[in-house]
Amino acid sequence: MELRLLVAFEKVATVLSFTRAAAELGYAQSSVTAQVRSLESTLGTELFDRLGGHIRLTEAGMRLLPYARQIIELTEEARAAVAGAEEPSGTLTVGTMESLTNHRLPPLLEYFHHRYPKVRLALRTTIGDETRQALRQGTYDVGFLMEEETEHPGLESVVLTVEPLALVAAPGHVLEGVRVTLAELRMESLLATEPGCAYRDLFERELGKSVSFMEFGTIEATKRAAAAGLGVALLPEITVAAELAARSLVRLDWQPPFTLRTQLAWRSGKRLPAHARLFVEQARRLVAEQG
Repeated sequence: MELRLLVAFEKVATVLSFTRAAAELGYAQSSVTAQVRSLESTLGTELFDRLGGHIRLTEAGMRLLPYARQIIELTEEARAAVAGAEEPSGTLTVGTMESLTNHRLPPLLEYFHHRYPKVRLALRTTIGDETRQALRQGTYDVGFLMEEETEHPGLESVVLTVEPLALVAAPGHVLEGVRVTLAELRMESLLATEPGCAYRDLFERELGKSVSFMEFGTIEATKRAAAAGLGVALLPEITVAAELAARSLVRLDWQPPFTLRTQLAWRSGKRLPAHARLFVEQARRLVAEQG
């Protein structure tokens, strides 16, 4: 089996589209189709069921896929080892989110920039399901998750830290200084980021589907709205620490009954290359130092 055929097969199997696979590999679609056909001819079996405009893996294709991924990853690792590069290098595509990019990742990004200048970090901002799907498809090498759950089908993950949350409002808010109840919160104007954000979804679950949120595209916009007196917001504590210290926001006395954990995840069975392993190790160290 030629490596280029396995690469084409793995990409098509990941995205389940010959057109998209060709675009990501930089080939003509006819070339990718021909490569997969050649592999099927070599193995003497069909690897995909072609169903009109859709495709899916056959049983043989599903059995081949983990081996193809291992062969590709081992080949990349062997190439790096033979090259004898003393300094880690390569591109690492990282799924992240606004709160972590702005408040937890700067020390990690600075460390890699100065210590490993040949490692190119490509940050992609997504949350929740999008990040997990991109990791399973191989679009991202590693991805940060802020979730209540720590088990994710098809993924391996390490917990970096428990992520405290804070319910915040403008100084002088009617609920400042009192023990806040869910009933009182349901009567308030609620500010939030978009659906799909774990802490927003869990907050909504606690309050009930009958409540409505004034939605903002970013954490920064949500904070400004809260500081302007438009309502209350539940946000990661790390994102509002400066505002709480400056008293442009105040923390209300309500403790969420759920716990979020910031995690770093990658596809199950994936052999992380050396620069990716370094990234995981340093992420664990630097986030732990942040507390």
